[in-house]
Amino acid sequence: MAAYYPDWAGSRLPPESVDFDRFHWVDFAFIEPAKDLSLNFTQDTSPDLLRRLVAAAHAKGRKVKASIGGASGSRYFSRAVSTDDYRQTFATNLATLYAEYQLDGLDLDWEYPGVATQPGNGATSDDSANYLLFLQLLRSTLPSGAVITAAVQEQPFAGADGEPLKDMSEYAKIFDWVLLMVYDVWGPSANPGPNAPLIDACGNSTQPQANAEAAVRSWTDAGFSKKQLTLGVPSYGYVSASNATSLKQRRSESETDAADISAKTESGDTDEGQVQFTSLVAQGALLKQDGKFVGSHGFQRNWDACSQTPWLRSDAHSQVITYDDPESLRLKGEFVRNSGILGANLFDAHGDTPEWDLVDAVRAGLGLNAV
Repeated sequence: MAAYYPDWAGSRLPPESVDFDRFHWVDFAFIEPAKDLSLNFTQDTSPDLLRRLVAAAHAKGRKVKASIGGASGSRYFSRAVSTDDYRQTFATNLATLYAEYQLDGLDLDWEYPGVATQPGNGATSDDSANYLLFLQLLRSTLPSGAVITAAVQEQPFAGADGEPLKDMSEYAKIFDWVLLMVYDVWGPSANPGPNAPLIDACGNSTQPQANAEAAVRSWTDAGFSKKQLTLGVPSYGYVSASNATSLKQRRSESETDAADISAKTESGDTDEGQVQFTSLVAQGALLKQDGKFVGSHGFQRNWDACSQTPWLRSDAHSQVITYDDPESLRLKGEFVRNSGILGANLFDAHGDTPEWDLVDAVRAGLGLNAV
């Protein structure tokens, strides 16, 4: 069991308050490559947070990786791996970071080789080939015990033709494991879909490769062993301005009797955007009742049988919220265990409740002992 620790949540979740008994690994997010291939923390407090996180984790016998890049921090990855000189500089800088902060590994979160998912992110048809050369160099540059992982899409890296590579066996020789980011499949929309589908049970998804079951199949078919795969699971969802009455199929559950509210995103908007699970609870859209989280204050909790995820609907405020909760995350944990892949990784720790309801649900599905 692993989780990302985001540096922007340091005030809400100090490193010393993380319950490391619940985790084996923690990924510090994010450190971004700059144009000159130096490595930049995103906040002034981030270096201190990382040192404190490492100290707290090591005191409990747990391990820490630094996550490099992220969705908004992948601008210069393509440049960093494009030439021999750049690759050497980048690898040296990463090795220096690894040693300076007494890390146990590095997590490369390039989004994505050959595919520019954010404005300004560089991408070329040679990205994946250059990335392999860089990874081979990085492996030889880091100490032998250093772990190298990556956060990846549901399908393998894009080849020179723009299509997913069919043979990833050379990459599998370098990575200890990769994290399948099976979330952000649908964002805010007037016709919303699930954020993190477990399966395509109905066989009618417009993104049939974008679910946990299909992602595991895609990466194992390309040459990764199951024990080199972890499933990314979200602690957040999306608020949509929508009057949708279903995602695909639904199972309705009664809401509690309380005055209607309008849910707000992390930025304070009510129209659309991302929202943490713990925020849904704090705002009153969800209420813990008899061990389950049910809709409250005008929100009705529904179940999408096609993706095995819940969603909330408010008729009064024309809002739909797609998210994951303990029920869906336990199912994801059971999937990890039954499929034989390595584990699960929550993005991110600060989106969970103070009681760690989400983490404990994943752990239960994994068959791990209660903490």
